[in-house]
Amino acid sequence: MTQANILPLSGRTRANWIRLRTMILLRWVAIIGQLVAITVAQAMFGLQLALSLCYFAVGVSIIGNLIATFIFPENKRLSERENLGMIMFDLLQIAFLLYLTGGLNNPFALLLLGPVTISATTLSLRSTVLLCTTAIVLVSVLALSHVPLVNSEGEILRIPALFNFGQWTALVIAIIFTSAYSRRVTTEVHSMGDALAATQMALAREQKLTDLGGVVAAAAHELGTPLATIKLASAELLNDLRDQPELAEDAALIRDQADRCRDILRDMGRAGKDDLHLRQAPFEAVVAEAAEPHVGRGISVERQHAPRHSGAKDQPAILRKPEIIHGLRNLIQNGVDFARNTVWIETDWSDQTISVRIIDDGPGFPADVIGRIGDPFVRQRKVSQIMGARPEYEGMGLGLFIAKTLLERSGAQLRFANGSEHPQSGAVVEVIWPREMLEPQTKASTGPLGANQRIIA
Repeated sequence: MTQANILPLSGRTRANWIRLRTMILLRWVAIIGQLVAITVAQAMFGLQLALSLCYFAVGVSIIGNLIATFIFPENKRLSERENLGMIMFDLLQIAFLLYLTGGLNNPFALLLLGPVTISATTLSLRSTVLLCTTAIVLVSVLALSHVPLVNSEGEILRIPALFNFGQWTALVIAIIFTSAYSRRVTTEVHSMGDALAATQMALAREQKLTDLGGVVAAAAHELGTPLATIKLASAELLNDLRDQPELAEDAALIRDQADRCRDILRDMGRAGKDDLHLRQAPFEAVVAEAAEPHVGRGISVERQHAPRHSGAKDQPAILRKPEIIHGLRNLIQNGVDFARNTVWIETDWSDQTISVRIIDDGPGFPADVIGRIGDPFVRQRKVSQIMGARPEYEGMGLGLFIAKTLLERSGAQLRFANGSEHPQSGAVVEVIWPREMLEPQTKASTGPLGANQRIIA
Protein backbone atom coordinates (compact mmCIF):
# COMPACT_ATOMS: atom_id res chain seq x y z
CA MET A 1 0.00 0.00 0.00
CA THR A 2 1.48 3.37 -1.01
CA GLN A 3 1.05 6.68 0.73
CA ALA A 4 -1.15 7.91 -2.08
CA ASN A 5 -3.65 5.18 -1.36
CA ILE A 6 -3.97 6.03 2.34
CA LEU A 7 -6.65 8.70 2.46
CA PRO A 8 -8.00 10.54 5.52
CA LEU A 9 -11.45 9.41 6.55
CA SER A 10 -14.21 11.95 6.04
CA GLY A 11 -16.66 13.11 8.67
CA ARG A 12 -19.42 11.26 6.83
CA THR A 13 -17.46 8.03 7.15
CA ARG A 14 -16.70 8.60 10.81
CA ALA A 15 -20.36 9.25 11.59
CA ASN A 16 -21.08 5.64 10.66
CA TRP A 17 -18.92 4.53 13.58
CA ILE A 18 -21.33 5.81 16.25
CA ARG A 19 -23.48 3.16 17.90
CA LEU A 20 -27.17 3.74 18.33
CA ARG A 21 -26.87 2.55 21.95
CA THR A 22 -24.51 5.42 22.69
CA MET A 23 -27.01 8.00 21.45
CA ILE A 24 -29.82 6.25 23.36
CA LEU A 25 -27.82 6.34 26.59
CA LEU A 26 -27.05 10.04 26.19
CA ARG A 27 -30.71 10.75 25.54
CA TRP A 28 -31.75 8.83 28.68
CA VAL A 29 -29.43 11.05 30.71
CA ALA A 30 -31.00 14.14 29.13
CA ILE A 31 -34.53 12.82 29.78
CA ILE A 32 -33.80 12.21 33.46
CA GLY A 33 -32.34 15.69 33.79
CA GLN A 34 -35.35 17.27 32.11
CA LEU A 35 -37.82 15.42 34.34
CA VAL A 36 -35.89 16.43 37.46
CA ALA A 37 -35.71 20.07 36.36
CA ILE A 38 -39.43 20.28 35.56
CA THR A 39 -40.46 18.58 38.82
CA VAL A 40 -38.16 20.67 41.03
CA ALA A 41 -39.17 23.94 39.33
CA GLN A 42 -42.85 23.25 39.89
CA ALA A 43 -42.72 21.62 43.33
CA MET A 44 -39.93 23.52 45.12
CA PHE A 45 -39.98 26.93 43.43
CA GLY A 46 -43.69 27.11 42.63
CA LEU A 47 -43.23 28.03 38.98
CA GLN A 48 -46.41 27.84 36.95
CA LEU A 49 -45.44 25.68 33.97
CA ALA A 50 -47.46 24.16 31.15
CA LEU A 51 -46.82 20.73 32.64
CA SER A 52 -48.89 18.83 30.10
CA LEU A 53 -46.87 20.19 27.16
CA CYS A 54 -43.58 19.82 29.04
CA TYR A 55 -44.28 16.19 29.89
CA PHE A 56 -45.49 15.65 26.32
CA ALA A 57 -42.11 16.83 24.95
CA VAL A 58 -40.24 14.57 27.36
CA GLY A 59 -42.64 11.70 26.62
CA VAL A 60 -41.89 11.87 22.91
CA SER A 61 -38.20 11.40 23.69
CA ILE A 62 -39.01 8.45 25.96
CA ILE A 63 -41.15 6.78 23.30
CA GLY A 64 -38.45 7.31 20.67
CA ASN A 65 -35.82 5.80 22.93
CA LEU A 66 -37.96 2.77 23.75
CA ILE A 67 -38.72 2.13 20.08
CA ALA A 68 -35.04 2.38 19.14
CA THR A 69 -34.07 0.10 22.03
CA PHE A 70 -36.46 -2.74 21.21
CA ILE A 71 -36.48 -2.59 17.39
CA PHE A 72 -32.82 -2.14 16.48
CA PRO A 73 -29.99 -4.52 17.48
CA GLU A 74 -27.48 -3.47 20.10
CA ASN A 75 -24.63 -3.20 17.57
CA LYS A 76 -26.60 -0.92 15.23
CA ARG A 77 -24.37 1.76 13.69
CA LEU A 78 -26.01 5.01 12.67
CA SER A 79 -25.54 6.48 9.23
CA GLU A 80 -24.77 10.14 8.68
CA ARG A 81 -28.42 10.94 7.97
CA GLU A 82 -29.67 8.97 11.00
CA ASN A 83 -27.20 10.72 13.28
CA LEU A 84 -28.25 14.08 11.90
CA GLY A 85 -31.91 13.21 12.48
CA MET A 86 -31.37 12.18 16.11
CA ILE A 87 -29.29 15.23 16.98
CA MET A 88 -31.72 17.54 15.18
CA PHE A 89 -34.61 16.02 17.16
CA ASP A 90 -32.77 16.60 20.44
CA LEU A 91 -32.07 20.21 19.47
CA LEU A 92 -35.71 20.87 18.59
CA GLN A 93 -36.94 19.13 21.74
CA ILE A 94 -34.71 21.25 23.98
CA ALA A 95 -35.78 24.41 22.14
CA PHE A 96 -39.46 23.48 22.59
CA LEU A 97 -38.97 22.97 26.34
CA LEU A 98 -37.19 26.31 26.56
CA TYR A 99 -40.07 27.94 24.68
CA LEU A 100 -42.48 26.62 27.32
CA THR A 101 -40.25 27.75 30.20
CA GLY A 102 -39.23 31.33 29.56
CA GLY A 103 -37.01 31.17 26.48
CA LEU A 104 -33.65 32.83 27.02
CA ASN A 105 -34.76 33.90 30.51
CA ASN A 106 -34.28 30.25 31.44
CA PRO A 107 -30.66 29.57 32.52
CA PHE A 108 -30.93 26.11 30.93
CA ALA A 109 -30.78 27.78 27.50
CA LEU A 110 -27.09 26.88 27.62
CA LEU A 111 -28.08 23.26 26.87
CA LEU A 112 -28.64 24.22 23.24
CA LEU A 113 -24.87 23.98 22.85
CA GLY A 114 -24.92 20.23 23.56
CA PRO A 115 -26.34 18.94 20.24
CA VAL A 116 -24.25 21.46 18.31
CA THR A 117 -21.02 20.30 19.96
CA ILE A 118 -21.86 16.63 19.33
CA SER A 119 -22.52 17.42 15.68
CA ALA A 120 -19.19 19.24 15.31
CA THR A 121 -17.25 16.29 16.70
CA THR A 122 -19.04 13.46 14.89
CA LEU A 123 -20.80 14.63 11.73
CA SER A 124 -19.64 16.06 8.41
CA LEU A 125 -19.14 19.76 7.83
CA ARG A 126 -22.41 20.08 5.91
CA SER A 127 -24.42 18.53 8.74
CA THR A 128 -22.64 20.67 11.32
CA VAL A 129 -23.39 23.87 9.39
CA LEU A 130 -27.04 22.82 9.15
CA LEU A 131 -27.22 22.15 12.91
CA CYS A 132 -25.52 25.45 13.76
CA THR A 133 -27.82 27.42 11.47
CA THR A 134 -30.88 25.76 13.00
CA ALA A 135 -29.58 26.45 16.52
CA ILE A 136 -29.01 30.14 15.75
CA VAL A 137 -32.53 30.44 14.30
CA LEU A 138 -34.02 28.75 17.38
CA VAL A 139 -32.07 31.03 19.74
CA SER A 140 -33.34 34.06 17.82
CA VAL A 141 -36.94 32.81 18.01
CA LEU A 142 -36.64 32.12 21.75
CA ALA A 143 -35.29 35.63 22.33
CA LEU A 144 -38.41 37.15 20.76
CA SER A 145 -41.17 34.64 21.48
CA HIS A 146 -41.71 32.32 24.45
CA VAL A 147 -44.11 31.44 27.22
CA PRO A 148 -43.12 33.62 30.20
CA LEU A 149 -42.06 32.11 33.49
CA VAL A 150 -44.59 32.89 36.26
CA ASN A 151 -44.01 32.18 39.94
CA SER A 152 -46.61 31.17 42.51
CA GLU A 153 -47.45 34.82 43.22
CA GLY A 154 -48.23 35.54 39.59
CA GLU A 155 -45.07 37.56 39.02
CA ILE A 156 -43.41 37.21 35.62
CA LEU A 157 -39.74 36.30 35.87
CA ARG A 158 -37.89 38.19 33.17
CA ILE A 159 -34.33 39.45 32.86
CA PRO A 160 -33.77 43.02 31.58
CA ALA A 161 -33.93 43.56 27.85
CA LEU A 162 -30.22 44.40 27.68
CA PHE A 163 -29.35 41.14 29.43
CA ASN A 164 -31.70 39.26 27.13
CA PHE A 165 -29.85 40.67 24.13
CA GLY A 166 -26.56 39.78 25.77
CA GLN A 167 -27.79 36.23 26.36
CA TRP A 168 -28.74 35.93 22.69
CA THR A 169 -25.38 37.32 21.58
CA ALA A 170 -23.46 35.02 23.90
CA LEU A 171 -25.34 31.94 22.73
CA VAL A 172 -24.85 32.76 19.04
CA ILE A 173 -21.12 33.34 19.55
CA ALA A 174 -20.86 30.19 21.65
CA ILE A 175 -22.61 28.11 18.97
CA ILE A 176 -20.22 29.32 16.28
CA PHE A 177 -17.05 29.25 18.39
CA THR A 178 -17.76 25.93 20.12
CA SER A 179 -18.57 24.25 16.82
CA ALA A 180 -15.50 25.61 15.06
CA TYR A 181 -13.21 24.82 17.98
CA SER A 182 -14.55 21.30 18.51
CA ARG A 183 -14.44 20.49 14.82
CA ARG A 184 -10.91 21.82 14.40
CA VAL A 185 -9.56 19.83 17.35
CA THR A 186 -11.42 16.68 16.31
CA THR A 187 -10.17 16.96 12.73
CA GLU A 188 -6.60 17.33 13.97
CA VAL A 189 -6.94 14.28 16.21
CA HIS A 190 -8.49 12.17 13.45
CA SER A 191 -5.88 13.24 10.90
CA MET A 192 -3.05 12.45 13.28
CA GLY A 193 -4.63 9.07 14.07
CA ASP A 194 -4.93 8.21 10.37
CA ALA A 195 -1.35 9.30 9.70
CA LEU A 196 0.08 7.37 12.64
CA ALA A 197 -1.79 4.28 11.50
CA ALA A 198 -0.24 4.69 8.04
CA THR A 199 3.17 5.11 9.69
CA GLN A 200 2.74 1.88 11.63
CA MET A 201 1.74 0.07 8.43
CA ALA A 202 4.80 1.39 6.60
CA LEU A 203 7.13 0.43 9.43
CA ALA A 204 5.56 -3.01 9.76
CA ARG A 205 6.01 -3.60 6.02
CA GLU A 206 9.66 -2.56 6.20
CA GLN A 207 10.20 -4.78 9.23
CA LYS A 208 8.67 -7.75 7.39
CA LEU A 209 11.00 -7.20 4.47
CA THR A 210 13.95 -7.05 6.85
CA ASP A 211 12.92 -10.23 8.64
CA LEU A 212 12.33 -12.03 5.35
CA GLY A 213 16.05 -12.71 5.08
CA GLY A 214 15.91 -14.93 8.16
CA VAL A 215 13.00 -16.89 6.74
CA VAL A 216 14.84 -17.41 3.45
CA ALA A 217 17.97 -18.63 5.23
CA ALA A 218 15.97 -21.05 7.37
CA ALA A 219 14.08 -22.38 4.33
CA ALA A 220 17.31 -22.94 2.41
CA HIS A 221 18.79 -24.82 5.37
CA GLU A 222 15.73 -27.02 5.92
CA LEU A 223 15.34 -27.93 2.23
CA GLY A 224 19.01 -28.83 1.81
CA THR A 225 18.70 -32.28 3.39
CA PRO A 226 15.74 -33.61 1.35
CA LEU A 227 17.32 -32.30 -1.86
CA ALA A 228 20.56 -34.11 -1.03
CA THR A 229 18.56 -37.29 -0.52
CA ILE A 230 16.83 -36.82 -3.89
CA LYS A 231 20.18 -36.29 -5.60
CA LEU A 232 21.66 -39.40 -3.99
CA ALA A 233 18.67 -41.58 -4.90
CA SER A 234 18.62 -40.27 -8.48
CA ALA A 235 22.34 -41.01 -8.87
CA GLU A 236 21.84 -44.60 -7.68
CA LEU A 237 18.86 -45.01 -10.04
CA LEU A 238 20.98 -43.70 -12.92
CA ASN A 239 23.62 -46.34 -12.25
CA ASP A 240 21.02 -49.12 -12.00
CA LEU A 241 19.22 -48.07 -15.21
CA ARG A 242 22.12 -47.81 -17.61
CA ASP A 243 20.63 -50.63 -19.71
CA GLN A 244 17.27 -48.81 -19.91
CA PRO A 245 17.98 -45.53 -21.74
CA GLU A 246 14.49 -44.04 -21.40
CA LEU A 247 14.33 -44.51 -17.62
CA ALA A 248 17.97 -43.50 -17.25
CA GLU A 249 17.17 -40.23 -19.01
CA ASP A 250 14.42 -39.51 -16.48
CA ALA A 251 16.77 -40.31 -13.58
CA ALA A 252 19.39 -37.96 -15.06
CA LEU A 253 16.75 -35.21 -15.34
CA ILE A 254 15.84 -35.65 -11.67
CA ARG A 255 19.52 -35.40 -10.70
CA ASP A 256 20.05 -32.26 -12.82
CA GLN A 257 16.98 -30.55 -11.40
CA ALA A 258 18.10 -31.42 -7.87
CA ASP A 259 21.45 -29.76 -8.65
CA ARG A 260 19.60 -26.73 -9.95
CA CYS A 261 17.48 -26.51 -6.78
CA ARG A 262 20.68 -26.84 -4.74
CA ASP A 263 22.24 -23.87 -6.56
CA ILE A 264 19.10 -21.77 -6.15
CA LEU A 265 18.87 -22.54 -2.44
CA ARG A 266 22.56 -21.82 -2.00
CA ASP A 267 22.09 -18.33 -3.50
CA MET A 268 18.92 -17.74 -1.47
CA GLY A 269 20.59 -18.95 1.69
CA ARG A 270 23.58 -16.70 1.13
CA ALA A 271 21.35 -13.67 0.52
CA GLY A 272 19.15 -14.57 3.46
CA LYS A 273 22.10 -14.93 5.79
CA ASP A 274 23.45 -11.61 4.54
CA ASP A 275 20.14 -9.93 5.38
CA LEU A 276 19.89 -11.75 8.68
CA HIS A 277 23.40 -10.99 9.92
CA LEU A 278 24.04 -7.62 8.28
CA ARG A 279 22.59 -5.67 11.19
CA GLN A 280 24.91 -2.76 10.48
CA ALA A 281 26.52 -1.26 7.41
CA PRO A 282 28.53 1.80 6.36
CA PHE A 283 26.40 4.93 6.46
CA GLU A 284 26.71 5.58 2.73
CA ALA A 285 25.67 1.99 2.01
CA VAL A 286 22.48 2.47 4.03
CA VAL A 287 21.76 5.72 2.15
CA ALA A 288 22.37 3.94 -1.15
CA GLU A 289 19.97 1.17 -0.11
CA ALA A 290 17.31 3.77 0.66
CA ALA A 291 17.81 5.51 -2.68
CA GLU A 292 17.98 2.36 -4.82
CA PRO A 293 14.22 2.04 -5.63
CA HIS A 294 14.17 5.59 -7.04
CA VAL A 295 17.24 5.31 -9.27
CA GLY A 296 16.34 4.99 -12.93
CA ARG A 297 13.01 6.82 -12.76
CA GLY A 298 14.13 9.45 -15.26
CA ILE A 299 15.70 11.70 -12.63
CA SER A 300 19.43 11.68 -11.95
CA VAL A 301 20.17 10.74 -8.33
CA GLU A 302 23.70 11.80 -7.40
CA ARG A 303 25.26 10.67 -4.13
CA GLN A 304 28.34 12.32 -2.75
CA HIS A 305 30.22 12.81 0.49
CA ALA A 306 30.19 16.55 1.17
CA PRO A 307 32.10 17.11 4.43
CA ARG A 308 31.26 20.33 6.23
CA HIS A 309 33.17 19.49 9.42
CA SER A 310 36.89 19.21 10.06
CA GLY A 311 38.54 16.43 11.99
CA ALA A 312 35.76 13.91 11.34
CA LYS A 313 36.19 10.21 11.99
CA ASP A 314 36.16 7.56 9.32
CA GLN A 315 32.83 6.66 7.81
CA PRO A 316 30.60 5.29 10.61
CA ALA A 317 29.00 1.87 10.48
CA ILE A 318 25.40 2.36 11.60
CA LEU A 319 22.59 0.02 12.54
CA ARG A 320 20.34 -0.87 9.59
CA LYS A 321 17.08 0.12 11.25
CA PRO A 322 13.96 -0.23 9.07
CA GLU A 323 12.68 3.19 10.18
CA ILE A 324 15.89 4.87 8.96
CA ILE A 325 15.82 3.19 5.55
CA HIS A 326 12.10 3.75 4.99
CA GLY A 327 12.23 7.34 6.26
CA LEU A 328 15.13 8.30 3.98
CA ARG A 329 13.45 6.48 1.11
CA ASN A 330 10.32 8.61 1.50
CA LEU A 331 12.37 11.81 1.54
CA ILE A 332 14.26 10.75 -1.58
CA GLN A 333 10.98 9.80 -3.26
CA ASN A 334 9.60 13.27 -2.54
CA GLY A 335 12.68 14.85 -4.11
CA VAL A 336 12.51 12.61 -7.20
CA ASP A 337 8.77 13.28 -7.58
CA PHE A 338 9.23 17.04 -7.90
CA ALA A 339 12.76 17.38 -9.30
CA ARG A 340 13.22 18.66 -12.82
CA ASN A 341 16.45 16.80 -13.62
CA THR A 342 18.58 15.99 -10.58
CA VAL A 343 18.42 15.03 -6.92
CA TRP A 344 21.61 15.38 -4.85
CA ILE A 345 22.14 13.25 -1.74
CA GLU A 346 24.97 14.57 0.40
CA THR A 347 26.30 12.63 3.38
CA ASP A 348 28.49 13.96 6.15
CA TRP A 349 29.71 12.92 9.60
CA SER A 350 31.76 14.27 12.44
CA ASP A 351 32.78 13.12 15.88
CA GLN A 352 29.36 14.09 17.24
CA THR A 353 26.85 13.93 14.39
CA ILE A 354 25.87 12.04 11.24
CA SER A 355 23.84 13.87 8.61
CA VAL A 356 22.38 13.56 5.14
CA ARG A 357 20.98 16.30 2.92
CA ILE A 358 18.54 15.66 0.09
CA ILE A 359 18.38 18.49 -2.45
CA ASP A 360 16.35 18.66 -5.66
CA ASP A 361 16.16 21.16 -8.49
CA GLY A 362 12.37 21.38 -8.41
CA PRO A 363 10.13 24.34 -7.49
CA GLY A 364 10.88 23.93 -3.78
CA PHE A 365 8.50 24.06 -0.83
CA PRO A 366 5.72 26.68 -0.95
CA ALA A 367 6.45 29.50 1.47
CA ASP A 368 2.97 29.38 3.00
CA VAL A 369 3.29 25.76 4.18
CA ILE A 370 7.01 25.34 4.81
CA GLY A 371 6.44 25.78 8.53
CA ARG A 372 3.86 22.99 8.54
CA ILE A 373 5.81 20.43 6.52
CA GLY A 374 5.66 17.11 8.29
CA ASP A 375 2.05 17.52 9.42
CA PRO A 376 -0.26 14.86 7.97
CA PHE A 377 -2.64 15.65 5.10
CA VAL A 378 -1.18 19.07 4.32
CA ARG A 379 -1.15 19.80 0.62
CA GLN A 380 2.28 21.11 -0.34
CA ARG A 381 1.48 22.26 -3.84
CA LYS A 382 -1.54 23.45 -5.74
CA VAL A 383 -3.70 20.75 -7.22
CA SER A 384 -3.05 21.97 -10.75
CA GLN A 385 0.71 21.78 -10.20
CA ILE A 386 0.47 18.32 -8.66
CA MET A 387 -1.74 16.88 -11.36
CA GLY A 388 0.41 18.39 -14.07
CA ALA A 389 3.71 17.14 -12.68
CA ARG A 390 2.60 13.77 -11.44
CA PRO A 391 -1.07 12.82 -12.00
CA GLU A 392 -1.14 9.97 -9.49
CA TYR A 393 0.36 12.00 -6.61
CA GLU A 394 -2.17 12.97 -3.95
CA GLY A 395 0.04 15.66 -2.37
CA MET A 396 -1.31 15.29 1.17
CA GLY A 397 2.06 15.42 2.95
CA LEU A 398 1.55 11.92 4.32
CA GLY A 399 4.83 10.60 2.91
CA LEU A 400 6.79 13.39 4.59
CA PHE A 401 4.87 12.84 7.82
CA ILE A 402 5.79 9.15 7.79
CA ALA A 403 9.43 9.99 7.03
CA LYS A 404 9.57 12.63 9.76
CA THR A 405 7.92 10.37 12.34
CA LEU A 406 10.13 7.37 11.59
CA LEU A 407 13.37 9.36 11.49
CA GLU A 408 12.58 11.28 14.67
CA ARG A 409 11.89 7.93 16.32
CA SER A 410 15.49 6.98 15.47
CA GLY A 411 16.77 10.14 17.19
CA ALA A 412 17.08 12.45 14.16
CA GLN A 413 16.27 16.11 13.74
CA LEU A 414 14.83 17.26 10.40
CA ARG A 415 15.13 20.65 8.74
CA PHE A 416 13.10 21.68 5.70
CA ALA A 417 14.13 24.69 3.60
CA ASN A 418 14.54 26.08 0.12
CA GLY A 419 18.19 26.51 -0.84
CA SER A 420 20.60 27.50 -3.56
CA GLU A 421 23.52 25.14 -2.95
CA HIS A 422 23.26 23.72 -6.47
CA PRO A 423 22.19 25.12 -9.83
CA GLN A 424 18.41 25.50 -9.91
CA SER A 425 18.24 24.14 -6.33
CA GLY A 426 14.78 23.77 -4.89
CA ALA A 427 13.78 21.91 -1.74
CA VAL A 428 16.41 20.99 0.84
CA VAL A 429 15.82 18.41 3.58
CA GLU A 430 18.54 17.84 6.16
CA VAL A 431 18.51 14.93 8.60
CA ILE A 432 20.92 15.03 11.53
CA TRP A 433 21.52 12.29 14.11
CA PRO A 434 23.71 12.30 17.19
CA ARG A 435 26.42 9.81 16.30
CA GLU A 436 25.82 7.64 19.36
CA MET A 437 22.18 7.11 18.32
CA LEU A 438 23.16 5.21 15.15
CA GLU A 439 26.40 3.48 16.02
CA PRO A 440 26.25 0.21 17.97
CA GLN A 441 26.62 0.86 21.68
CA THR A 442 29.02 -2.04 22.29
CA LYS A 443 31.47 -3.91 20.10
CA ALA A 444 30.36 -7.17 21.67
CA SER A 445 27.11 -7.02 19.71
CA THR A 446 28.89 -6.68 16.36
CA GLY A 447 32.17 -8.56 16.77
CA PRO A 448 32.86 -12.29 16.32
CA LEU A 449 31.10 -14.60 18.67
CA GLY A 450 34.19 -16.74 19.34
CA ALA A 451 34.36 -20.46 19.96
CA ASN A 452 31.33 -22.34 21.19
CA GLN A 453 31.29 -22.86 24.92
CA ARG A 454 30.91 -26.36 26.32
CA ILE A 455 27.70 -27.06 28.16
CA ILE A 456 28.42 -28.70 31.50
CA ALA A 457 25.51 -30.72 32.78
